[in-house]
Amino acid sequence: MTAAAILAFDDLTLGYDRHPAVHHLRGTVPWGDLLAVVGPNGAGKSTLLKGIAGLLRPLGGAVRLNGITRNQVAYLPQQAEIDRSFPIGVVDFVAMGLWRQLGALRGLTAGGRERVAGALAAVGLTGFERRAIGSLSGGQMQRLLFARLLLQDAPLILLDEPFTAIDGKTAADLMQLVRRWHGERRTVLVVLHDLDQVSRHFPHAMLLAREPVAWGATAEVLTAANMTRARALCEAWNETAAPCARATMPA
Repeated sequence: MTAAAILAFDDLTLGYDRHPAVHHLRGTVPWGDLLAVVGPNGAGKSTLLKGIAGLLRPLGGAVRLNGITRNQVAYLPQQAEIDRSFPIGVVDFVAMGLWRQLGALRGLTAGGRERVAGALAAVGLTGFERRAIGSLSGGQMQRLLFARLLLQDAPLILLDEPFTAIDGKTAADLMQLVRRWHGERRTVLVVLHDLDQVSRHFPHAMLLAREPVAWGATAEVLTAANMTRARALCEAWNETAAPCARATMPA
C-alpha cells in the first residue's frame, strides 16, 4: 500500500457460505477520495462495504487500512437493516456516535449535549430532540443517521444507498454533507444506483459485477460498454457454482 492510500484491497474475495459475492478485487483508495460504488443489483456493492467495515471476514485476500483502525471507520447500512421499533429517543440515538470517544457506560456530558445539538442542527432536525425514532419519516430518519455519523468524526466513511426512498430535498441536503466531508479530506465510499448523481458529484467510481469491471475517473467508468459488460456478468452468475479456489483466480 502506498503512503497516500487509506485503503487497499489485496486480491480480496468476500462472500457467504463459501460462495463469493465479490472477488479478484485489487487496488487502493487514496486519502480524501470521494468514490461511488455502482453496479447492477446483486453485484456485491453492499457486501464490499461490510467487508471494509470488518463485519464480514474475507474468504480470501485482505482489506488493509493505512493510518487508521477499524474503530475509525464509520459505516451507514441501508435503512432496511435498521430496527426503528427500538424504543430510543432522538438525542440518545445521535449520542451513540460519541460512544467510541466517551465510552458506552459514561453519561452524556454538557459538552456532549452541545455536540448532539450541533449535529441535529447540521441536518435540519433542531426541535426533534424529544421525538422517538419510530415517529420519524424515512427522510427524517436518514437525517438522524447522518447526524450520528457527524459525531463519529471518522476519517473513513461508508454509506450504503444513503439517498434511496427519501425526498429530493433531504437527498440534496445530505449530499451537501457528503461534499463537506470530502472538502475536509475525509475518504467517503458511497453505494449508489442513481448514475446521474454519480456523474454530477463523484470524481471517481468503481463498477462492480461481483468482480471489478472498471475503477477510476467516473466518466471513464460509466461507459455504455462497461455497463453492458457489468449486466452480462451479473446475469450469467451461477448461484450454485462451487467457490473458486485462490489458485484459479485470474490476475
